[in-house]
Amino acid sequence: MSVYNRENQLILIVEVKRRSNPSLPWVLELGWKIFESKNFPKSPYIMLVFTDSIYLWSNLNHQKQIAEPSYIIDATPIFQPYFERAGVTADQINPQSFEMIVTSWLREIIHSQTFGKESDQSQQWLVESGLGTAIAGGFFQYEDIA
Repeated sequence: MSVYNRENQLILIVEVKRRSNPSLPWVLELGWKIFESKNFPKSPYIMLVFTDSIYLWSNLNHQKQIAEPSYIIDATPIFQPYFERAGVTADQINPQSFEMIVTSWLREIIHSQTFGKESDQSQQWLVESGLGTAIAGGFFQYEDIA
């Protein structure tokens, strides 16, 4: 999926995979495929989301290649409440349901009136990276990228 800001500019490309503990080489290869994709214009952020981790590359506007992610986040505290509400574990959830969870989480960030004012340390990286502010008031577009 792609996330645009309120000025209709592409800010974030998101790829959701229902798997856990991906190897860093595999994550880097997938990130490179998305970065190099001819189907999408360049985006300042790329996010790969797994049931237990999130990989975020930031400030990609003028880069010719990508290296290791800018942020590697433990996603357990972020997604565990969603899994509990759905009555499943990360290992049990199906890919479509996990994508819906990720969409719900991103929608909360996009439409939050208090983003960055809360003291949720599990999402401090959204503030530090500038992503939370960049997508505030934005919208989604669904596309297959990888």
